[in-house]
Amino acid sequence: MNTPAHLLLGAAAFGRPGSMRITRYAFIGAVLPDTSLYLLAGTALFVLNIPPQRVFDELYFSDTWQTIFAIDNSFILWGLFLAVAIWRKWMGAIALCGAALLHLALDFPLHHDDARAHFYPLTRWVFESPLSYWDSNHHASIIAPIEAVLACVAVIVLWQRFQGWRMRSFSVLLIAAEFWVVRQWLLFF
Repeated sequence: MNTPAHLLLGAAAFGRPGSMRITRYAFIGAVLPDTSLYLLAGTALFVLNIPPQRVFDELYFSDTWQTIFAIDNSFILWGLFLAVAIWRKWMGAIALCGAALLHLALDFPLHHDDARAHFYPLTRWVFESPLSYWDSNHHASIIAPIEAVLACVAVIVLWQRFQGWRMRSFSVLLIAAEFWVVRQWLLFF
């Protein structure tokens, strides 16, 4: 899924009305599995001036990058973190880990050739789904609208739970970003 959808769904599922602290943790957890990609690709593209084709056709699939992705996209590791958070009754960490696991659960069936090793460190096996959220060769034209609808439902949930203008403005910004990204994927891929 696209990162704006992950943010909206993570906050809707694990954010708490009256607790912006818990909701912030949910937002952070929703984005953490994508953070390494943004840092690695951003550095390669904008700091090191490596051409996009090399970044996404070569470096993305390198052992180093795939190992980093395996760590921050591991059901096993996030599950262990969640177990500790529940045991310790750390509500912020529960929201963070829950949103991260939701992110992984939504990504797992929606990545084809760009899939990750979600069961690291037990195995480096990668599930190449027949579906993709971005690749039209793998049904993105069906998946993307479903993702957008889910993101809209999350916005409605957030609007009902949070009356403040900051959360509502942020929700509108995220849904606008979601629609823009979906448009780009469908238009160019």
